[in-house]
Amino acid sequence: MYPAELVKPMREDLTGIGFEELHTEEAVIDAMTKEGTTLVVVNSVCGCAAANARPGAKASLNNDKKPDNLVTVFAGVDREATDKARGYMIPFPPSSPSMALFKNGELVHMLERHHIEGRPAEMIAENLIDAYNEHC
Repeated sequence: MYPAELVKPMREDLTGIGFEELHTEEAVIDAMTKEGTTLVVVNSVCGCAAANARPGAKASLNNDKKPDNLVTVFAGVDREATDKARGYMIPFPPSSPSMALFKNGELVHMLERHHIEGRPAEMIAENLIDAYNEHC
């Protein structure tokens, strides 16, 4: 577990723009049963989360079409919620950071760590925007 003061600004990077933070298994279940589209960001303390994933997720929202629901879990902090969210992302192996787009609870698009690490935030945003334009 990471100290709360360390992850606070990393959490706020997403919650400050409207992402709902999920801390429990029940909160994840509630989020995944909502109608419409839901973007789940598995947040992380790693450098690629700070340089690529979070900025990419934020930039992707500058689009006419976007998910109905924005949620996030924090790997290494909220274990129960993260494990539950990753269960919805099967058959993809657990990775962080990662992003998944769901439509009515069904996984329709996935970005794993290897799609994020080493790629600029703009490329990640474009990938997500393409998914939003198709599914949202």
